[in-house]
Amino acid sequence: MEMALNLNGANERQAWQEQANCLGVDPDLFFPERGASTREAKEVCRGCVVREDCLEFALANGEKFGIWGGLSERERRRIRRARAMARRAPGASATA
Repeated sequence: MEMALNLNGANERQAWQEQANCLGVDPDLFFPERGASTREAKEVCRGCVVREDCLEFALANGEKFGIWGGLSERERRRIRRARAMARRAPGASATA
């Protein structure tokens, strides 16, 4: 996976990335062409111990492309929408 950029623009690996299943895997697998299968990338993510950290990183940083935390762009967009709706509805519980 890509490394986060710090405020100076330099690559800075997040601590959880050191434990990721994708460490050392070709990043192109996680950024398939439009319409291509995401099955292989999601399989790498399936048993990853830092899957949630990866997903939260992508959501927090607005990652719009690739597979992060085992989810596609479309799947992450649904989570962002659900969370936004939950924040707007007082007393509603988030089920994201």
